[in-house]
Amino acid sequence: MNLLSSLRRRSFEAACTVEIERSAESLHAHVVIDGDCELQPGDEVLVHNPPTAAQFGERIFVRRKATITRAGLPERLWTRLAGNFELTELYDVSFTERRRL
Repeated sequence: MNLLSSLRRRSFEAACTVEIERSAESLHAHVVIDGDCELQPGDEVLVHNPPTAAQFGERIFVRRKATITRAGLPERLWTRLAGNFELTELYDVSFTERRRL
């Protein structure tokens, strides 16, 4: 890989599985990319025609296509750097009714 190709973004399509669950036990949505596709900081995944909702008590599995856009080197480095600073915002999370001073 030469220097110019590492600076540019590149995109490709891949198949994926979308799982959505809405129940008393769990509320989540997950996307699993087929194959040996390792996502790294700064990469973007766009799922085409995703399901948007599930009825209460329902768990949905659907197959879709996704466009994966790989970040270039500058974008990847910036994402890593910015992520380290944003992580510190999570340190001040409290689940109690009142905060101790």
